[in-house]
Amino acid sequence: MEKPVFRRKIYNELLEWKEKRSDKYALLIKGARRVGKSTIAEEFAKTEFKSYIMVDFAHASKAIIELFDDTYDLDFFFLQLQQLTGVRLYENESVIVFDEVQLLPKARQAIKYLVADGRYKYIETGSLISIKKNTKDILIPSEEHKISMYPMDFEEFLWAIEDEVTAETIRTLLKSKRPAGNAMHRNLMRIFRLYMLIGGMPQAIETYLETNNLQAVDTAKREIVDLYEEDFTKIDSSGLAGDIYDAIPANLSGNASRYVLSSAREGTRSE
Repeated sequence: MEKPVFRRKIYNELLEWKEKRSDKYALLIKGARRVGKSTIAEEFAKTEFKSYIMVDFAHASKAIIELFDDTYDLDFFFLQLQQLTGVRLYENESVIVFDEVQLLPKARQAIKYLVADGRYKYIETGSLISIKKNTKDILIPSEEHKISMYPMDFEEFLWAIEDEVTAETIRTLLKSKRPAGNAMHRNLMRIFRLYMLIGGMPQAIETYLETNNLQAVDTAKREIVDLYEEDFTKIDSSGLAGDIYDAIPANLSGNASRYVLSSAREGTRSE
């Protein structure tokens, strides 16, 4: 079964970059893991360009990785990239996507020269924690137009479940300052509660559409949380960051007006 491509509001920001900034800037889509960065980048590349090359640095071959050891001769660089991927590039009509660019910092550094070359357009995607961490040994290019991507909001969720009515109903009620009435209010709240249960992660929404099973959705969300907790250990081997995260529900369930760090680990101070 083909993975669904959800309609996202960020697509308009990508269009604006292509029309107004792509001659001088690469586009960097940054955000948390699993919010849909790679999917939207590939869908945009496929729809808006004559051809595209998607270089996923999490799974790229050794031969492609080694191309970035020497980007001095760009003619030869592009020749090899086309040969290795089997995709023909067209001047001013093709885009190269660097997916998970934080995994190969020297590829991000090369953006400066690739953009200056001017033949093709460039999109990068990067996960927040790693993209900030993996920059100490490189010159961060100023030729990047950065946009942030987040989980799907309520309206994007409605688009995903093919509900084209609810958002407009809410807008009309707010604009006219009219009450919804009991029956309509119950219906709107039922849909909103469904969104609150599923959340805005594309993987969770996809699971709901495939299974119509909230237990399966919960499993999908727990897998994403496990990924995040693994990320915590990358930036904090002591495990404190993970403990702070795990203590959030307990803090929220109380009536405290602020997060108490010592509830995560005794003796921990805010400094």
